[in-house]
Amino acid sequence: MDSKEVGEHLVALKVMRLTKPALISPTIVTCDFKDLPGNILNNYLKDDATSVVQMETLAAGQFLLLPQSFGNIYLGETFSCYVCVHNETTQPVQSVSIKADLQTSSQRIPLSTQQNQSPVMLDVDETLSDVIHHEVKDLGTHILVCEVTYMSNYNTLASFRKFFKFEVMKPLDVKTKIYNAESDEVFLEAQVQNITSGPIILEQVSLEGSHQFAVKSLNEDGDGQSVFGDVTLLQSQESCQYLYCLTPKENVSQQIKLMAAARNIGKLDIVWRSNLGEKGRLQTSQIQRMSPDYGDIRVTYENLPSKVTVDEPFNFNCKIVNASERTLDLILKLRSLQNSSLLWCGISNRKLGPLEPGNATYVNLTALPINTGLHSITGVSLVDLFLKRTFDYDDLASVYVF
Repeated sequence: MDSKEVGEHLVALKVMRLTKPALISPTIVTCDFKDLPGNILNNYLKDDATSVVQMETLAAGQFLLLPQSFGNIYLGETFSCYVCVHNETTQPVQSVSIKADLQTSSQRIPLSTQQNQSPVMLDVDETLSDVIHHEVKDLGTHILVCEVTYMSNYNTLASFRKFFKFEVMKPLDVKTKIYNAESDEVFLEAQVQNITSGPIILEQVSLEGSHQFAVKSLNEDGDGQSVFGDVTLLQSQESCQYLYCLTPKENVSQQIKLMAAARNIGKLDIVWRSNLGEKGRLQTSQIQRMSPDYGDIRVTYENLPSKVTVDEPFNFNCKIVNASERTLDLILKLRSLQNSSLLWCGISNRKLGPLEPGNATYVNLTALPINTGLHSITGVSLVDLFLKRTFDYDDLASVYVF
């Protein structure tokens, strides 16, 4: 963007965006010395400042294209521009200063320029300039407001402002899926899609877990190497999927109410590079999950073998958690259903005693498989003596009988 004052002011203002060049595939024009142009074209290539002796057609400058327009600006990138005030009169101009602000839809951000310094005098053909850097953190329309103040010929302060409008676009599309496991672990799948106009390299995609969870990345192999290779390159509209496991911290997992209330699981922090190494960073808002509804009583099985032998009893533990706000008096009932392939061994109608809110009790159970195949564990019931209610727990887990 380029703007220049005419006539009514003593100084001219120019504002230019600073960005890196783009790579192109040039067409190198050369010829044999016996041809009509002779060595004119060859000498032109040799005179290029970026040329290498005897490798003139591979000069670096031939593969770089200077920006011809303002270009795209994406959220998380650093906006850089060059602000220049030039004295084009035939006399010095006193007390020249620059002030720059960035106006968004919600706020006005002062930018660091010469405004923090004392005004200066510009001699004939002298220039006051500054480079502004700002990491854009808002989408939508942005307006760069540049104000120049100086002392006019009448010893009064004169000023003028210029406005430069540009759009900040979304670089990445992030979609998440959340699965709440029975073991209190939470699995997060994040799909990151490149929606810029060119290729990018994902330098870092990490999950910053909330204080209730410890985060483990499942995107590395056993040697700690990324499953995506050394470089994660995404062409425009391509996507990549990441998986994380969040484990509740020990002091939290012991309190079932706190686990149910743990809606925020963390933020994704993404760092990428585009073009010739230009860096961008994006952090999502808090990722939330649907809180699991445990009801008054939560039952899970622990130490359950995945495979057992037919006609041989096997043991496992039944964990019973009081997820209510009152003390529970429970009775455990074991029912061997008519069509069940598992028969219970042991005492039914077992009283578990008072169970305080948030506490858990463990019961050892023994079952006898009588048929081969994959079978669900059924026939476990709990009776709440206060409410006279019976809770049946079927299909909580399966076991393979061979």
